Amino acid sequence: MHFTLKLTQIGNSVGVILPKEALVRMKLEKGDTVFLTESPDGYRITEFDPDFEKQMTLAEEIMKRRRNVLRELAK
Repeated sequence: MHFTLKLTQIGNSVGVILPKEALVRMKLEKGDTVFLTESPDGYRITEFDPDFEKQMTLAEEIMKRRRNVLRELAK
């Protein structure tokens, strides 16, 4: 699916208006946060925080390696 976005003046800033269809597909509502990330083919707007995703991946790796320690701490 392809959307053409237009830049618009919002106070002293410039913003992008996302079409309703895009918001529905991304499961976003007014007030939600989106992230603009650079990718090999340009830029992406996503609802996922790439930094948080990296942190969670690292945490999952640590939890797998230290499974026994975490199990003992949970007692």
